[in-house]
Amino acid sequence: MSIYAAAVTLFLVVDPLGNIPIFLGLLGNVDPARRKAIILREMVIALAILSAFLFFGKYILQGMHISQPALSIGGGVILFLIALRMIFPHHVIPATEGNSTPGAQSAEEPLVVPMAVPLIAGPSTMATLILLATQHPDRIMDWFLALLVAWLCAALVLFSAEGLRRVLGRRGLAAVERLMGMILTTMAVQMLLGGVEMFVENLGIVGL
Repeated sequence: MSIYAAAVTLFLVVDPLGNIPIFLGLLGNVDPARRKAIILREMVIALAILSAFLFFGKYILQGMHISQPALSIGGGVILFLIALRMIFPHHVIPATEGNSTPGAQSAEEPLVVPMAVPLIAGPSTMATLILLATQHPDRIMDWFLALLVAWLCAALVLFSAEGLRRVLGRRGLAAVERLMGMILTTMAVQMLLGGVEMFVENLGIVGL
């Protein structure tokens, strides 16, 4: 997998467009001048957590004796389920500023949970990074670069959340998220097939 493909995969898994309504809901009672600072803080925390999983998560899997084919197949299944959720969303969008109800949101600034974890640094993103690091440990810095690119793109999207919501609207955001889900579906299937291929190779029946 190229750096570009890894960055696109990570960006799709983070799903910043799908997180826009949730972020706006969580920050509905926060001073508008503080919102970008909070988003930046939470994004930096998420980046630190994801970097730790990229560099050290593979040792956890090695200790659990999880094979590369199993990890690849499991990662493909996880990504496929995420893609289905993006194509057929069923979550409830929280109230945003302007239509919120009293007591619907906390007046305190969110810290780490739920913005950094699990909305940005969620289990699926962690699993994807561990999969990349385990399959090609010699390219760990390539995957870190891909993580930085995906993180930067996601941060730009979330910084522009208010503007995107006004331009695209709820239906527009949902349509773009479904398109991203379709792209992620093909990547998930490719990852799953790669795991099956590795499993077949380990059995010594590649020619079948």
